[in-house]
Amino acid sequence: MKKNIVYPFLAVSLLLGACSDQTTEATEPQKEEVAHIIENEEADDVTSTTQWAYDADIGPEYWGELDNSYGACMNGTEQSPINIESSQVKASEELENVEVQYEPTQFSIMNTGHTVQANPTTTSNSILVEGKEYTLAQFHFHTPSEHQLNSQYFDMELHLVHQDANGDLAVLGLMIQEGEENEALASIWGVLPENETEEDIDVEEAIDLQALLPSNQTSFHYNGSLTTPPCAEAVKWIVFEEPIEMSKEQIQAYQEIFPDNQRPVQPLNEREVFGLN
Repeated sequence: MKKNIVYPFLAVSLLLGACSDQTTEATEPQKEEVAHIIENEEADDVTSTTQWAYDADIGPEYWGELDNSYGACMNGTEQSPINIESSQVKASEELENVEVQYEPTQFSIMNTGHTVQANPTTTSNSILVEGKEYTLAQFHFHTPSEHQLNSQYFDMELHLVHQDANGDLAVLGLMIQEGEENEALASIWGVLPENETEEDIDVEEAIDLQALLPSNQTSFHYNGSLTTPPCAEAVKWIVFEEPIEMSKEQIQAYQEIFPDNQRPVQPLNEREVFGLN
């Protein structure tokens, strides 16, 4: 059995957070499915009897056909990730800058079979988005990046998954490019599990998430979804424009475990992307 941390603030309801005036309510099956995901500390990695992957006949192209609860992967209209084109980003006078309240924290990590995921041991990390507080539930990685910026992919992408008291989700997305060694993540990279784990692995050193964030806080906001099954359209996305860096060795170490765990970009449809400086 995997060691799971269930925080008391986790709720069953899940409504779509809106970056514009449009608000869409999640269906009851979506609420139940996402509540199950969060309770198992796998907000981007569903634990289910239905297997899915990133290649072959159970890859992203077929997710919507694998299980009735994955229907949004095929039929959803507000899916993630997306390509963010700077020329199409709109300024918003209503949106407020995201207030990040992170502090050095102990984490444990796991190989879920789809990603390497870090689980906090406390609820002390949070973000304030449009006046609502979202507490960090976990963070994990994808390679190559899932979002595109001006049709450009990056080497990797980091997702910091948060949930508020009502069960709404907000995710910070950070692009990762090759550069200097990322010292803030060095303690995790020292114990990266090569195979799927049954129990969490404790990370000895505390991780300073604040040190992970780019110095330029320009970000893009849009209504989206989970990027893995069930692809529930109930996620408020905040994607930073400035990428962070990892060394070539760090990127290769992750890619040796997961050569490609990326969902391709999805149609923007009628959505709008808003930018904040």
